[in-house]
Amino acid sequence: MNLLEVRNLSKIYHIGSIFSRIKIVAVDKVSFEIKEAEIFTLAGESGCGKTTTAKIILGFEEPTSGEIHYRGRRVDNLNHKDRRELLRQIQAVFQNPFSTFNPLRKVDSYFYDTIFNLGLADTREKAVEIIKEKLAAVGIAFEEFSEKYPSEFSGGQLQRISIARALLSNPSLLVADEPVSMVDASLRMSIVNLFKDLKEKYGVSVLYITHDLTTAYYVSDRVAIMFRGNIVEIGPAEKVLTSPKHPYTQLLRDSVPEADPKKRWKEVVKLADVEHEEYLRQGCKFAGRCPKVMDVCKKEVPPYFDVDGVKVMCFLYR
Repeated sequence: MNLLEVRNLSKIYHIGSIFSRIKIVAVDKVSFEIKEAEIFTLAGESGCGKTTTAKIILGFEEPTSGEIHYRGRRVDNLNHKDRRELLRQIQAVFQNPFSTFNPLRKVDSYFYDTIFNLGLADTREKAVEIIKEKLAAVGIAFEEFSEKYPSEFSGGQLQRISIARALLSNPSLLVADEPVSMVDASLRMSIVNLFKDLKEKYGVSVLYITHDLTTAYYVSDRVAIMFRGNIVEIGPAEKVLTSPKHPYTQLLRDSVPEADPKKRWKEVVKLADVEHEEYLRQGCKFAGRCPKVMDVCKKEVPPYFDVDGVKVMCFLYR
């Protein structure tokens, strides 16, 4: 049985006044599954729908249609009580660790509140033991953590502390939304290595959301590439990121900077100018930028084709 299944998930927003409303399909019939002890990545540029997908899974947004199943049980329509119970099993790690904690409040107070609110311990002594265990899992000593404010930690330390807090309830799934994008480059690999350790040592699955294909390749078991609300390619990370099939995935991979001054990125793409148009496009939403576009791409939405164990949403493989 899969740990998490997302089935035909859609989220529609309406933008503008009542007389000139425009429908934006931010997430468009997205389906994927996450297995036990697996790191599954949603990758794509800003505005592709990956964070909206994560918010729906966490219950921060209501889906327009589709279903989410956790361990075989549908969870997208839970009441408040059942949703709170589910959050013991599904925890979030956010992009900016400094926005996670109030700068005027000691960090350890969040840990104690979480433990007592969820009924994980009935005494402070037991709570301390739980906190020590989770901090040890992320490489932080209790002595360097206790009675300190957020400003007394580096960004990398605070992100590790955020992960430790998420681990307090022994979740089976972490939803990590751009967890390394605001961490110093020298510390990014330590965070993604931590996710690998959590998977291998504790059996924790991770939904890793990123625009960074380098860390996605390093940490992921499987990858789904999103573009304007659609998953355009999904499969094993090695296959998707080393020999991408979809023209958009190829563009993403080729845009990863190389340490070579002779190779310079010459194309200027103003995403803000094209994003709105692409969301409203009939047929394939990438057709306006695709170097391999065909007439059918402008008229019909491509189905998925199985190519060497990878699902690709592209008429090239018809």
